[in-house]
Amino acid sequence: MIKIISLSGLYCLLAFVSLGQKHSEKIYTLSNSHIIKTIEVHDGVLKTTQIENKSTDEKIPIHTKVEFQLRVSEGTDQPNTSKTLSSVDFVLDKVLDNSPHRLTFLLKEKQGKMSVELTYTLDENEFYTRKFLKIKTGINLVLERIDLDVIDGGLVQPYQLKRITAQGPAQWKPGLGQPLFGQNAPIFMGIEFPASDNFVDSDQTAYCGYLWGKSLKAGDTYLTYSSVTGVGKDSDGLGKTFQAYIDNIRIRPLRLQVQYNSWFDYGQAVSKEKFISSVNKVHQELVINRGVLPLNAYVIDDGWQDVHADWSDEVWKINEKFDMDFSGSFEKMRTVDSNLGLWLSPGLLFGAQPAAKPLGRQGFEILGNWMSIAGPKYMGLLEKRMLDLTLQGVTYFKLDGIFGHLNIREFELDGSDYGLPKMAQLDTDGLSPSDSLLNDAKYDALKTYYLVAGTEKLIEIFKQQHQINPEVYIVISNGAYLSPWWLMYVDAVWMINAGDAAGGSSRTEELVYRDGVYYDTWIKEKTQYPMNSLFNHEPKKTKTGESKEDFFNYLMMNLSRGTGFVELYLKTQELSEVDWDVLAEGLKWVHHAFPYFKYIQMHGGDPNKQEVYGYSGWNGKGGYISFHNSNKSSYKKYKIKLDENLIHHKNKVSYRLIPIIGELLNKNSIVHSGDLLELELAPGEILIWEFQKVE
Repeated sequence: MIKIISLSGLYCLLAFVSLGQKHSEKIYTLSNSHIIKTIEVHDGVLKTTQIENKSTDEKIPIHTKVEFQLRVSEGTDQPNTSKTLSSVDFVLDKVLDNSPHRLTFLLKEKQGKMSVELTYTLDENEFYTRKFLKIKTGINLVLERIDLDVIDGGLVQPYQLKRITAQGPAQWKPGLGQPLFGQNAPIFMGIEFPASDNFVDSDQTAYCGYLWGKSLKAGDTYLTYSSVTGVGKDSDGLGKTFQAYIDNIRIRPLRLQVQYNSWFDYGQAVSKEKFISSVNKVHQELVINRGVLPLNAYVIDDGWQDVHADWSDEVWKINEKFDMDFSGSFEKMRTVDSNLGLWLSPGLLFGAQPAAKPLGRQGFEILGNWMSIAGPKYMGLLEKRMLDLTLQGVTYFKLDGIFGHLNIREFELDGSDYGLPKMAQLDTDGLSPSDSLLNDAKYDALKTYYLVAGTEKLIEIFKQQHQINPEVYIVISNGAYLSPWWLMYVDAVWMINAGDAAGGSSRTEELVYRDGVYYDTWIKEKTQYPMNSLFNHEPKKTKTGESKEDFFNYLMMNLSRGTGFVELYLKTQELSEVDWDVLAEGLKWVHHAFPYFKYIQMHGGDPNKQEVYGYSGWNGKGGYISFHNSNKSSYKKYKIKLDENLIHHKNKVSYRLIPIIGELLNKNSIVHSGDLLELELAPGEILIWEFQKVE
């Protein structure tokens, strides 16, 4: 188990080190000002034994069962004769690198069929260390699963669900790419891969690994993804520590992206003329008339693709409603100091679905109604087209319908022709790729192999897009899954299990719908993913006539969720002057408040139970708190404390309270860190307060 030994227990500490030296052939360490990792060699076998957290002066014993393990099937493309090789089946041959921040060991399998280079890294200023393998095989095999850490106790699995469903409304909860946390120590672990499978079994053994399922021929090498082990200052703040790590490794810094999307304006009936008309209207009303900063992008949603053309040489051809290569649209972007964004569906869902069957008849990898994201022939065409569009100057991509959508997903049941493993022990004859029978957990490995392969194809495209334009903004939407490690390749991920239009007969009900999914995702399910990088399908304003107060309250509560991705869904020609006034005020606030979004969190109760809830974001200069009484008929009392968990520090600080919505708490409007705020909210009431640090 992972246990904490305090420095005050000096006798125990010295005994531990002495015992280790006595029985070890060699001890190796990686160290910096944050962390020390200890690796011991006993009889030629490596094992991590300890992590020292220098920020807390704690030595954390790591009870490693095996340093790594590989599940393989020899000489076959069917993972039915699998066996497990672990680090105990390998012996140290030589040390290839022994520097302060990098260790590499060459290990050879005792039977001589395989060798691995095991590498540990620790950069100078990082509070986390990495480990990866370079595997070389001397025989033909299928590498089914790689586990880079197998730990005997001491870790917990915050996200527990595993529902890799083919069918089920809002029941897509695959649990891939979620980290493990220390049970009694501020430590996190996982694989830096969105489709990783990190879990703790019933015996409390923790596994950080992933299914891969690809064939390797004799002489081939494979470089694994990295596992990561990081430390924080305390267990209560470990979620924020993990988020700080994600913030460090994301492909592009967190940015505020404000944009217009044509979908609620025109749907699939969008055209160049309609699009330009809306661009002109939005720019005139918000930027010129009301002084909002120019939008980052204007996005043409579903409706620009020519699904009746032959896509066998190039996918996502442009229909007659737009100029070739969007020349007119690009020209319009230059006049409004903005950029062009595009919707497209990698799996050919929604308005692109008519193009799928013809491609299937031409030998491209089709599943049922949609294309395989793992198919090399189709994905090769998609890669070329997305890179061409990036080169042409498209700076934003909304990728909608990756592995399916809100209610239905499709899976590859036999991708052996392009590298996915067959699983003969499973009878899939007669099953469609979206058959509800696939919801059965016995198919989870088969489905995961497809998700892994598709994820790998997508991230290769994303990496090349970044090379072309380091400022590109990429969102993966419907059918994606919510792993923080996606942010190593994209900028925002779909709010899993929520529709693109919040239902309800009032703004209160719309808010409760979306906020209820927030509550389920982060509070109930304990999803580890930063809210500031979420695509949540709001705000929308598709008709006029509601009061200024109702629209303003809805908009500000919506923006207080703290996502840096703000996409406007508007009926541009129907909005009143008051509507534009409200939008402008909201967008100016989000530009002002964006620095607070770095650490955003939800507080309070369950919106679906008509309880008070809200959002809070803070940085070193202040923060804000929003409140919503979701009960439309009763007053509700509520308390919230300005403690370390909320404001992220222990210092004694005074704040000037500034109401964004609602009244001041007291006449002086000065509050202090540690204060308990007590308030009463009227039925359906929304309050938003900003707290500015008093120097």
